[in-house]
Order: sequence, then C-alpha cells, then structure tokens
Amino acid sequence: MKIPRTLLLTTLPLLAAVPPARDGGALARFSGSPAPQLALWPSGTSAGAIETALLHAAPTIRPAALRAALSAWGALYYRGEISRPLLTVIDYGLPSTVRRMWVFDLASRRLLFHELVAHGRNSGENLAHSFSNEEGSLMTSLGAFVSGSTYNGKNGYSLHLRGMEPGLNDRAEARTIVVHGAPYVCEEFAHRQGRLGRSFGCPAVRPEIARALIDEVKDRTLLYAWHPSIENAEAPAGLAHTVAILGLLDALSHRSS
Repeated sequence: MKIPRTLLLTTLPLLAAVPPARDGGALARFSGSPAPQLALWPSGTSAGAIETALLHAAPTIRPAALRAALSAWGALYYRGEISRPLLTVIDYGLPSTVRRMWVFDLASRRLLFHELVAHGRNSGENLAHSFSNEEGSLMTSLGAFVSGSTYNGKNGYSLHLRGMEPGLNDRAEARTIVVHGAPYVCEEFAHRQGRLGRSFGCPAVRPEIARALIDEVKDRTLLYAWHPSIENAEAPAGLAHTVAILGLLDALSHRSS
C-alpha cells in the first residue's frame, strides 16, 4: 500500500550543534560543515555509533525502522518539538503476536522496554496492512508522534499523542489516539486468538507495564510508528522525506571521529 504523505520533517542532521528552536518557526538546516557533538551525547559519540549500539541492544528491530525513527528524532529535536533523548519505535510490519515496540534511551544507548503493542481494528488481523488518519476509521496511523501529558480516561492511565505529519497522522488528537493499557494485549490472548486484540487505532500495551512505560516516555518524546510501505511514499517537491537525512549520518559519523 502506497501512502501519500506531506511531511513537516526536513533534512536535518541528527548530531549538529545548532540549539533547538523553541518557537517552532525557523528550522535548523544542515550547512555541510563539520558538526560538534550535542551536550546530551557522550563525547566522541557519532550517529553511526548510536545506531550500531541500538541495533546491538535490540537485535530484532529492523534497521530501516530504526533509521527512519532516528531521522525523525533529529529533525524534531532541532525544531524544539522534543526535549529528551528517548525514542519509541513501533514496527507495524511485524505480526501483533511478536514484541514490536522498543523504547530506547539514546544518551545511554540502552533498551528500556521491548513490548507487545496493538494496532487498529480495521488495520488488519494479525498483520496490519491498512492505515488511516481519518476519524472513525478505527485504523492505526503511521509516522512521527510527540508525547504529551497523561490523564485517566475510560482506558485508565493514558498518554496524549500529537501527530506531527499533515495528512498522515495530524488528526491523532481529534481521534483520541493515545497510549493506554488494554487487557487484550497479552501473550495469553495472542495464543488463544492467533493475534492480539485490536484497538480503535491506539498503540495499546500490556496493562502491567502501561503506567511505567507511559511515565518514562511522557512529556515531549518521540514515538515513531513505522511500516515498510512508508518507505515507498513520495514526498512533495520542496520538502524532504525523513529518509533523506540518512545520507548525512555516515558523513557526520566520519566528521566527528
């Protein structure tokens, strides 16, 4: 399935020295000059080293999913949209019966959570294949989301998400797409049904870990929902697909060594 997307994300380096813009207006752009490391990264750390370390910490994550998520993290950090070096990645190309959510601490390069996560009722059975930004679709949305505040709702302790990509996921708040715990997200349910239970589009997790996970990633961190089909989307003229930043990672890695 080919997904049209209009991206807010631009071609930005993951590890540049430009401070984040807090007004959200001006974008920090890659100038092509050597870039010192950010203060939040250990001295001498390169983008390539971070990616390698994360792949080692999470050997079942697909490199394409991780790279797309790291690209989005870099772009949104420099826009001032996110404030901490935490990254949540969901690979919706994997079956719901396997653990396809990873939460990383980028600064320490540690894996904090590796969890089951549900997809939307109308996105598919065990495999998700259909995605939507439309209210009432009961489908999962892909792309970059920034976490917000927590609240107690009909699904218990929950986390607001703000979709950052127009046409792809920017109706998330109107659709009440949130992180929450759900009893149908568990290995027992998956064993009985051959899939997890499905949400109305929310990335629902196991109730036992919902509060701890939500408290870890709340307040302006990145959640990136990936699927192989997103790699084939066409970006409109004048805007850059997040994957365009990937060519900069190796260059930055060599320049900072």
